[in-house]
Amino acid sequence: MALNQDIINYFDGKDIDIRTYSPLTLAYIGDDVFDLVIRTIVVNKGNTRPNNLHENAIKYVSAVAQARICDEISPILTEEEADILRRGRNAKPHSKAKNASTTQYMKATALEALIGYLYLQDEMDRIFELVKCGINKIEDDS
Repeated sequence: MALNQDIINYFDGKDIDIRTYSPLTLAYIGDDVFDLVIRTIVVNKGNTRPNNLHENAIKYVSAVAQARICDEISPILTEEEADILRRGRNAKPHSKAKNASTTQYMKATALEALIGYLYLQDEMDRIFELVKCGINKIEDDS
């Protein structure tokens, strides 16, 4: 699967060295990619009302849940992935956490940066592996 490359090719985009992207730029795209993966998982569990879909998805996409996922996947990251996670965690976001601590919000941003980086590298299988590991932990704790 190379969705990112397909989009770049279809819309005449440029190949850019993503290592030059700021962690907040990576988190910007990573937030949506993570949301799409989670929403796809939730929808594939069965047809239900939109508010039920939202309630099921929010268990995984909140800053608190993303911080837990970040903690869960940290031990299995490659050195490169751990570096992206660290850069994302150290980024200075321009917004505040609504229902999470500052630490949780920074970990959520780090996770989104990592997901964005992997997406831009066309590493969807690795995204799926990491997300599965993280959501399995959340489901086990529920």
